[in-house]
Amino acid sequence: MKTYVLDTNVLLHDPQAILKFSDNTVVLPLTVIEEIDRFKKDQSETGRNARQISRMIDAFRLQYKLVEGVPLENGGVLKVAIYKEEFLQKLPPELRVDRGDNRILAVARDLQENSPQGTVFFVTKDINLRIKADTIGMFAEDYQNDKVPVEDLYTGCSEIYLPKDDIDRFFEQGSLAVEGDFFANQGLTLIDETNISHTAIGRYNALSKEVVALLKTPKEGIWGIHPRNREQQFAFDLLLNDDVQLVSLVGKAGTGKTLIAIAAGLLKTADESTYNRLLVSRPVFPMGRDLGFLPGDVEEKLSPWMQPIFDNVELLLSSYDEGGKRKRGYRELIDLGLMEIEPLTYIRGRSIPRQYMIVDEAQNLTPHEIKTIITRAGEGTKIVLTGDPYQIDNPYVDSASNGLSYSVERFKGQDIAGHMTLSKGERSLLAELAANLL
Repeated sequence: MKTYVLDTNVLLHDPQAILKFSDNTVVLPLTVIEEIDRFKKDQSETGRNARQISRMIDAFRLQYKLVEGVPLENGGVLKVAIYKEEFLQKLPPELRVDRGDNRILAVARDLQENSPQGTVFFVTKDINLRIKADTIGMFAEDYQNDKVPVEDLYTGCSEIYLPKDDIDRFFEQGSLAVEGDFFANQGLTLIDETNISHTAIGRYNALSKEVVALLKTPKEGIWGIHPRNREQQFAFDLLLNDDVQLVSLVGKAGTGKTLIAIAAGLLKTADESTYNRLLVSRPVFPMGRDLGFLPGDVEEKLSPWMQPIFDNVELLLSSYDEGGKRKRGYRELIDLGLMEIEPLTYIRGRSIPRQYMIVDEAQNLTPHEIKTIITRAGEGTKIVLTGDPYQIDNPYVDSASNGLSYSVERFKGQDIAGHMTLSKGERSLLAELAANLL
């Protein structure tokens, strides 16, 4: 059996972390409990996590002695370890300053000295603390339970080589039974075995085990926007398919993920009335930060954060329909109740029915925050997550542990979910070069 000593930041990141170490022993230094107490009054996601952890540990306290060990439902054991002053003296002189991090590290070091070799692991999301632990000979690691290596992230599309007759049959019938391990709603490119320039594209239907033709986009485009590459064609198909209730779009800057999501949302709300309203938001970083530091009402406070959304909407509204009549301005869409700008700060506890909800910059959210958002979806609501795992502003997540990557991996293969990775920049030649070279 292994022993995992958890740092405070692990629990604040995932309040369920103590249950994620299988049938091993999880140790919380008493200093961790003390540090969690400092966050309990925060109104942010961190504060809510702190309160959840405290309630969970208090429930264990009513049944067992924490210092002796609490049996967990997964077969593991939870213990609270008490710090002693002599523990600090076992650390190098540079680390003997009486600080929270050093106390936690000292408890982990004492456990290591009194346990079999290679059985004690120190788990922290603090990079520098992992370096310190490694320097003094401890096994230190990051909290890996919610990590999805970005290089292994599901792309949402694949290729399959078929005889020419099969591809011709697909064009004629609009569907084709295929063999292979594909995921529900995965974009497939059918390639002629004898002529690679003879291709077709479709979406995999997991129930019928066949590839079906993509939904046709209007001749005039979707609010003036036409897909410029194969990946955008796949993305539009997912965005316009009412059966796909969760869509995630990942891509570098300039690939069009936000623009096409808003265009599809406007089509489904303002034109087709499939959804009552287009709800657009992006994290006011970090999620839960008080907006009171900026003057004005909620909309005015959100304006600096939402300007990229306004830019995309203005681009769509600058186009004209076939009759030469200018489309509605975004202010009119808001006044008519067809479009709303909603801060994620206040989404907890809400139920959002029959809305087309777009969450931009979702890579700045934690897995727990993503769960909070998706569980708000009411009957008939579609949620679209967009973002770039390589452009993260949140210091507590990275390209592998952010909520966007986590949701892509977790929902992979679900019948009501779809994903597409957009790789080709379409904003401008300059933007494409900058994204690749800088």
